[in-house]
Amino acid sequence: YNAGITLRGIPREAWEYRVNGRSALEWIVERYRDDVDKASGLRNDCNAWGEGDYVLRLIRRVVSVSVETVRILGGLPELGV
Repeated sequence: YNAGITLRGIPREAWEYRVNGRSALEWIVERYRDDVDKASGLRNDCNAWGEGDYVLRLIRRVVSVSVETVRILGGLPELGV
């Protein structure tokens, strides 16, 4: 998550839910990476948004949605097409 917080115990199913070929978690990690724009020099520090836990709360929601989506999809019958 950041230099001071490590996330553990993320269910395997959270990595199985895919968005455009990548897990939703991979997408979040890439999009919300702390970086500096080369052209402007502006720093994008997502950890400073909201109460400082915006990305952590987002990851928790994405894990919940991913696991539930995988569970729902796994319970659907085959289409037989």
